[in-house]
Amino acid sequence: MIINKLDKIVVNVGTGRLSAMPGFEDKMLPEIIKDISAITGQKPETRPAKKSIAGFKLRQGTIVGLKTTLRGKRMEDFLVRLLRIVLPRVRDFRGIDLKSVDQNGNLTIGIKEHLVFPEIFAETSKTNFGIEATIVPKLRIRNHEKAVEFYRTLGVPFKK
Repeated sequence: MIINKLDKIVVNVGTGRLSAMPGFEDKMLPEIIKDISAITGQKPETRPAKKSIAGFKLRQGTIVGLKTTLRGKRMEDFLVRLLRIVLPRVRDFRGIDLKSVDQNGNLTIGIKEHLVFPEIFAETSKTNFGIEATIVPKLRIRNHEKAVEFYRTLGVPFKK
């Protein structure tokens, strides 16, 4: 049922400060890829910096993030786990803010630490990073109230 209403879920991980550490591409990046693969069920794509920015000490081509696009059965499984298992495990979770729905009807959920996913064991995980999931519906819903109502029917817990 969910598959017919949603187009995709895009899962992003920014490696910002971690990428500046020595040995990032040899030691930390494979760990992050392994954890994201366990969470989403598929290997993420590395996202390099498009241009150099001296103020951020960033060189062109340096890996600054990872991206995974989920569709079909993997998308449905991820959404069910996100709504029923992960969000209740987030510390001090009071609901998703209504401002998380943008003008195109996309819902973006940010999680500060990936350790709330049941696939990740805190004892064995060497890095700690945040995850952003953007849920994109098939039909672009231009009205904010209709978009919020659509996500409520999917079971997304919004703030009261």
